[in-house]
Amino acid sequence: MDNKPFLLDMYLRQDKTYPQGQYPFNLPAVRALAQMDALAFHPKITYFVGENGSGKSTLLEALAVNLGFNAEGGTRNFHFSSNDTHSDLSGYLRVAKYARPKSGFFLRAESFYNTATYADSIQLDNHPLYGGRSLHKQSHGESFLSIVHHRFEGRGLYLLDELESALSPKRQLEVLARLHELAEQGAQFVIVTHSPILSAYPDALIWEFSRTGIRQTAYEDTEIFRTMNMFMENPRKRVEEWVGISNV
Repeated sequence: MDNKPFLLDMYLRQDKTYPQGQYPFNLPAVRALAQMDALAFHPKITYFVGENGSGKSTLLEALAVNLGFNAEGGTRNFHFSSNDTHSDLSGYLRVAKYARPKSGFFLRAESFYNTATYADSIQLDNHPLYGGRSLHKQSHGESFLSIVHHRFEGRGLYLLDELESALSPKRQLEVLARLHELAEQGAQFVIVTHSPILSAYPDALIWEFSRTGIRQTAYEDTEIFRTMNMFMENPRKRVEEWVGISNV
């Protein structure tokens, strides 16, 4: 399928004054975005990878809110707030869009419990789009998989924040296969991840976030790949070196 992307790129508006030195404008990702013409999105899958604290999830949250999703997750029809802590960064973003998606979902590991509770409260627990069971009556990983398999569909836009947090390596591979299936049907994904498995999709755009900025990079050049590759070459030796434990 010739995918027509829903999202083309995003950038910080130049017609607004940013509160310098204040959160979230002091985050490396936001400072870097302010210096870029635009951050482009791949028609299929775009990854945000990099160290904790660099601003990946904050930027994804701002993108989600800008697009009309609930800050804690769910669809555009999810209207709840357990703890209103999201930043006002969304109002400073300009997002270039090609078309309107058929469906969409913001899956956020950090606040997924609240999303599942809201789904139950509006009697979606037995809905086939959520696997036919309450998300709270499944394990954390099972509930993630239920949404990916039953709620996601072709020609949809999906923003995923640390999906791997509840998934075994085998299930991450299962999800990767599902993402490929959906991408071939015209779905578009923006994914924040620390997983060298989940970020391995070959036809993707990877933005690596660091304390010094944002750069486009190849999968094999990402820190998560290089670290895991080095570890798996000789796990015992790496544990001895990094952790200071001998005779492991």
